[in-house]
Amino acid sequence: MNALQRDLKKLVPLVESLGAEKVESDPHRQRFHVQPTVGWLNDPNGLCRIGDTYHVFYQYGPFDATGGVKHWGHVTSRDLMHWKRQPVMLCPDEPFDCHGVYSGSAIVEDGTMYLYYTGNVKHPGDYDYIKQGRGHNVCLATSRDGIHLDSKQCLLYNKDYPTGLTCHVRDPKVFACDGRYYMVLGARTVEDRGEVLVWESADKLHWTCINTLTTPEPFGFMWECPDLFELDGRWFLAVSPQGIECQNVYGCGYFPVYGDWRGACTLGEFRHADFGFDYYAPQSFADGGRRVQIGWMGMPDADYTNPVDFGWQHCLTVPRQLTRDGDRLLQNPVAELAALRGAAHDLPDGETVSAAPCFDLLAAPAGDFTLTVADGVQLAYCEAERSCTLYFTNAAMAYGRTSRHVVLDAPCRRLRVVGDASSLEVFLNDGAAVLSTRYYPAPGPAALCLTGCCGTLYGITL
Repeated sequence: MNALQRDLKKLVPLVESLGAEKVESDPHRQRFHVQPTVGWLNDPNGLCRIGDTYHVFYQYGPFDATGGVKHWGHVTSRDLMHWKRQPVMLCPDEPFDCHGVYSGSAIVEDGTMYLYYTGNVKHPGDYDYIKQGRGHNVCLATSRDGIHLDSKQCLLYNKDYPTGLTCHVRDPKVFACDGRYYMVLGARTVEDRGEVLVWESADKLHWTCINTLTTPEPFGFMWECPDLFELDGRWFLAVSPQGIECQNVYGCGYFPVYGDWRGACTLGEFRHADFGFDYYAPQSFADGGRRVQIGWMGMPDADYTNPVDFGWQHCLTVPRQLTRDGDRLLQNPVAELAALRGAAHDLPDGETVSAAPCFDLLAAPAGDFTLTVADGVQLAYCEAERSCTLYFTNAAMAYGRTSRHVVLDAPCRRLRVVGDASSLEVFLNDGAAVLSTRYYPAPGPAALCLTGCCGTLYGITL
């Protein structure tokens, strides 16, 4: 342990303890979503399961609720709903990661957790930090107990990447397949085209670039947070492309992959993963026979904000199980969420019901409907256009958010809304389309009114 690592290991818990009382007094503090102890949270990282314990890491800025230098925060759970805070696993304390321990992933083998991440370095000088002046290094940390760090090393520097790339090559997702190890890295070319690099290794340490995944025509200038996985015989490439036309400042979605991604292959139609305000940089992992995905319930560089008066910002989504419908992915809350439900209550058509701030709402509409939450957010569906719009009617709880919409491929016949103290996640047609947003209602029960159909309402308690 070097001196900087030793000091950060002492300083971060001190900052957390000093800010904890203020953070926990916030009425908008989430109840069952992963959130930072103090400060800032963004991308989920290193998702994995060891025995009966789930591990979730995340980008963590403990010193600044508006960002700051990134560490890896860490929580664990036995059920994906009740989360225990663990000590920060990775700190920016080496020459190869001194300006931020950026996003990455985990694999677990032989009782050891291998954490791959991007070490961010900004060299002093008059640089644009896109084509010059930045190091985005592939780094590896290991832990034998899943809690304490054993080692860190740098595996790849920018000079080791293929030619024609900017300094922006990051976010390693590593997995095992057919007796080998593979890694995908998001990249930005010098022509400002987004792409994903595919790497291969026999030992998890020495890597060779074997392929590039991209589209025939430019599709954004940078593909962040790639995730390549197989589901029921089809491979999918999830990415967060920057520079595409979409409702948010940046996109987030996936391509079906046709052919062998290690060689000749093509990417199918890009589909958005979430049509709401707050969803970015999702990562998935294999959990037995299912694939679980968690996203950041935020959006970088957005023109809307969140309150930070209590010293914290952002959260992750509820864990979602991915299932395949042809070349499309369906997202639904993991089954463990149902265990938190209280007694079922009717939500009659057109009546306003006072609900717990945390709730799980189910409905089976047969035509137009409107859901109003806390007298400030509405979800309106038009059967004739198969369109669903999420919009704020109370600017005080929106913090700059306005409206988002999605046109469904089929009439809406299933509606599920999962609410926490300051978030809403809307699942349409069994997860064929999702809209996620943060919102900031008045403290206390949330008034719900569903017109056009009836619903069933469950309170959620931990």
